[in-house]
Amino acid sequence: MRVVGEYSEEHDALGLLVEADRGSLPFALLHGEALVACAAWALGEAGLTQVDHGTPWEALVEAGEPLVLHDPLCPMTPADFLVACLERCEAEQAVVVGTRPVTDTLKGLDPQGYVGEGVDRDTVLQVTSPVVLPPAVVAALDGLPSTDFATLVGVLAERFPVVAATAPPEGRRVADESDVRLLEAFTAH
Repeated sequence: MRVVGEYSEEHDALGLLVEADRGSLPFALLHGEALVACAAWALGEAGLTQVDHGTPWEALVEAGEPLVLHDPLCPMTPADFLVACLERCEAEQAVVVGTRPVTDTLKGLDPQGYVGEGVDRDTVLQVTSPVVLPPAVVAALDGLPSTDFATLVGVLAERFPVVAATAPPEGRRVADESDVRLLEAFTAH
């Protein structure tokens, strides 16, 4: 049994920080620490066994454990949310993906490429972190089809059951330095 942080339940699962294809933003500072460090701490506090991004996929399959993919661009995702998503994955044997509601105004394009009608925000979700894969899904893949979480979830949804879990506001995704400053202000204690 692994006991880390405030959690005392057994969580036999692997945690992987997905840093690829994110430029230098994972190394921006938030509360004086790199985003990637903040995200790694959440995996540790959740009691997950962290694996290196260079770990061969076959080793992840052989472990036979759920795989929690965490995005350093969602650096303040709480450990208890990661655990809740893991537990839901184990209970439902489905891919569980963290999401946030979309608050921006969305417009479609008409056939000529001009701005068209508004899109109902209630029908759209922003993919955040984590994406939790059950062991059977890990075994059915040859590797991650994409490191972009939204693309990854779309590909996975074509083959496996996927359920959304609403991430808390501090679990929002950052896209640039201004988002990092906003998240820093939002999570200041």
